[in-house]
Amino acid sequence: MDNAIQLISDGDGLAVIGNATDVERFLLSEGLPSKDLGVQRLKSVFGTGAAAAQAGSEIFANSGRWVKLTKESAERVKQFGLMKTKTPGISHAMVGKPGSIKNWLQVEKGAGSFLTNPAHLAGAAGIMAQLAMQQTMDEITDYLARIDEKVDDVLRAQKDAAVARMIGADLIIEEAMTIREQVGRVSEVTWSKVQAAPTAIADTQAYAVRQLDALAEKLEGQTKIGDLATTAKEVESRTREWLAVLARSFQLQDAFAVLELDRVLDTTPDELDRHRLGLRIARQKRLDAISRSTERLVARMSAAADAANAKVLLHPTKSPAVVQSSNHVATGVHDFHGRLGIESGRRPSEARRWVHAATEVRDKALETGAKGVGAARSLGNETLDRANSVKGKLSSEIAERMRRLRGDEEEGGGES
Repeated sequence: MDNAIQLISDGDGLAVIGNATDVERFLLSEGLPSKDLGVQRLKSVFGTGAAAAQAGSEIFANSGRWVKLTKESAERVKQFGLMKTKTPGISHAMVGKPGSIKNWLQVEKGAGSFLTNPAHLAGAAGIMAQLAMQQTMDEITDYLARIDEKVDDVLRAQKDAAVARMIGADLIIEEAMTIREQVGRVSEVTWSKVQAAPTAIADTQAYAVRQLDALAEKLEGQTKIGDLATTAKEVESRTREWLAVLARSFQLQDAFAVLELDRVLDTTPDELDRHRLGLRIARQKRLDAISRSTERLVARMSAAADAANAKVLLHPTKSPAVVQSSNHVATGVHDFHGRLGIESGRRPSEARRWVHAATEVRDKALETGAKGVGAARSLGNETLDRANSVKGKLSSEIAERMRRLRGDEEEGGGES
């Protein structure tokens, strides 16, 4: 089929390869935003020889675009029935739009595909992994610009030498990424400059995680609302700073991984797929460590907010301040998680205003009071009834006694 295009997915993104016009038509019909895949960089995968030259000329004649998969777009892609391949985590399909049929249909799986070769698929998967990490890097850049945190200032303010070293690593990696963009590859000279950078970045990231853990511990044992309000405000400010440091360190780690995959693609392409999988596992472990630390902090702040809510009547200004700080931390962490691709389900707490709390207590008091008045009234009525009953009995007894006395007097008078 002349207008057939190839779809490759690694779960994070979708590569669309084929004739430039067909690729553009497919993306428009499915409403999928995309960026250039850079298929020309697969040249290293094909090696040398006549077969390699033919495969290379075929792929260079095609266009490639990359789509970041969201929940919505992933559902749309499912309709094309991508099948698993021998390359771990990679699925593939060919689709076409024959004649006047509007919908893209799956064609014979893998027929005529130059990417059915495992080495070729591994190369495409490696490039897709790079694009996914570069997408995250762009989102982190937007995040840092929006929260307006000067990461360099935060780092320079620290006395720990391991933290300060990340500034140097930052400069080296930025330089390497600039050269890569201009040259199109990572040379041995460029690679030699950046090889020591991961240690400094990892030390800084671990330090930032420990700082967040220390902030969470600082909230424990606080019983006085005044002290809790002061601590919560400090935690809110410091959390924003350390999240910025974490974001930058993660961004630099992704940048180094992009350089690393380029180097492997250029020197030992047969190891590219194993290297890609190893980087993916290591990256997920870092995300898990960051997630545990930040979620722990949010939980501590949430507990502080609950404690403040319970005492809002006694502390009408400081209690809402604690809840506000808790909400700011939770919102900041949620935003941070979104940029790094971490699932986050916590929602901000709702502060109880003093008036609402006072009204609630008043209503309960009135309700209790009303029940008390009703009980007292019931008891009073019962007592009164009993008193009247007793009074009636006494009156009857007195009246009876009086009649008896009069009768006795009358009898006595008659005898005399």
